[in-house]
Amino acid sequence: MANPGYGKRPAPGQLPRRKGDFAHLPRREAAVAALIDRLPEGAAMDAKTLAKLSPDYGQAACRTALNRLHDAGHLRRFRECVPAAGGGRRWVTYTCFSRTARDDGWWERFRAGDVVEEEAPGPSPAAPRPAAARPTRSQAYAALAALTRAADRLALSAADCAALEPLAAQWFARGAGESQLIRALTAGLPTPVHCPAALTRNRLIEKLPPELEPVPTRPVLRVMECAVCGVPGRPEALPGGMCRDCRGEPRPPEPYGLTASEVRARVDRLRVAARTHERITCT
Repeated sequence: MANPGYGKRPAPGQLPRRKGDFAHLPRREAAVAALIDRLPEGAAMDAKTLAKLSPDYGQAACRTALNRLHDAGHLRRFRECVPAAGGGRRWVTYTCFSRTARDDGWWERFRAGDVVEEEAPGPSPAAPRPAAARPTRSQAYAALAALTRAADRLALSAADCAALEPLAAQWFARGAGESQLIRALTAGLPTPVHCPAALTRNRLIEKLPPELEPVPTRPVLRVMECAVCGVPGRPEALPGGMCRDCRGEPRPPEPYGLTASEVRARVDRLRVAARTHERITCT
């Protein structure tokens, strides 16, 4: 296993594992992909670790297979800024593996956090239908039903709990807990309580907590890494998971770059100006 936060992460929306998932790959790449697919989340999947787990291929072969899997769209390396245990934030590097080959557009949407989950295949018609589950009560209904145990003077019926359930649900929607709700409804009860349902309704309305201020969501800071040299960059700058230099493409000329002869001419002029300034200062 890799260090916490690092290592393998499965891609979202994958279909269940089935025979022939990697039949479109060459034999070596298919074997390495099947090995990675069986690794648990958070496992180390560098070439050295894969070579130890594979009886047939060494580090060089596993490194080449990883590059080929990048080209086929099965994995990408990312750097992500996450909260650190002692405070602050730290950068972690992990490899996202997809059993289904993805194109560059899908990986860009994944980096931006805009990936639509794929629907898993439904059960076969011959599969037995599960037995009908007993309906579960909401947290608001359960809290109202617990009032009788907290204060026997607030004995509510099932119909009362169902009628007051929407009002109690507003408390939980505003961040209140069950203990806070029960304390507010049972504190300072009169003796006797003639109508528990009416008293509970009034307290649910009058003591309703204020609405919570929305917490701004912080976007995930995530960049992709080159499969060969590890340089970070945006997915559109790393087609196929590799940077321009590793793909062997020439760099575009800089808009205001100087040639070698122009640089030498400027340096010569600066030297002449410096000598002239020294002569003037000495005289």
